[in-house]
Amino acid sequence: MSHRLKILISALSLLSGYSLPLIAKAETTPGAAWIEPKSGMQFAWVPSGCFSMGGDESIDGQPIHKVCVKGFWIGRYEVTQAQFQFVMGNNPSNSKADNKPVESVNLDDVSSFVEELSFTTGTKFRLPSEAEWEYACRAGGAHEKYCGGGGRPDRMAWYESNSGKETHPIGQLAANDWGVYDMSGNVWEITQDCWNDSYIGAPNDGSAWKTGDCGRRVLRGGSWLNIPTFLRAADRVSFDTGNSYLNVGMRLARSAP
Repeated sequence: MSHRLKILISALSLLSGYSLPLIAKAETTPGAAWIEPKSGMQFAWVPSGCFSMGGDESIDGQPIHKVCVKGFWIGRYEVTQAQFQFVMGNNPSNSKADNKPVESVNLDDVSSFVEELSFTTGTKFRLPSEAEWEYACRAGGAHEKYCGGGGRPDRMAWYESNSGKETHPIGQLAANDWGVYDMSGNVWEITQDCWNDSYIGAPNDGSAWKTGDCGRRVLRGGSWLNIPTFLRAADRVSFDTGNSYLNVGMRLARSAP
């Protein structure tokens, strides 16, 4: 055996016990697509990263704090009525059309849908945490006013000034920088988090806040019924989990395998 080969074998033997990867595996490109084949639901990749969560406009959005999120998949669109019908066999929505977001659902309806979809497809889905939602809305942390920019929200959101007082089919307006649509406007989106009046004590790892007033959950994004204040990336309101509303729906997430 040559001297050079002996040195190489010795080096490989040492490296075999090394506990960390020599080269970090690159994540999927931000916004890259994944389609669940049975339901046809489309998801966008949200890469790992840190951002400043919250805003100064209201007390419940303070304090602004650093949160680091692990990469995950988020629905490119809000869950549609056709998708809900496919899984659950019914459509509770008031303003009916296959390609409009499902609405008029309470937390039990949402939980049942997520459970049945996960069983039907063999892939585990869930609601996003509030932190994941805001991070995806901001496309990685840009502190813009809405989920896709500043200025007036007409370009990316259905709200009280342009909605005609009803929901609209998904994906008709501009997406944010990661190709996610309707995060501002159309319907409020339910998150996993229990309601708390501020971010004091909130998790900083992107996980859902499972303590507080869990009879209410956090809604994000605003809706067709609301003025621009409620469409802000940092705005948050509470939702009574037993009630259903004409302007409340959902967007799903999937953890990375």
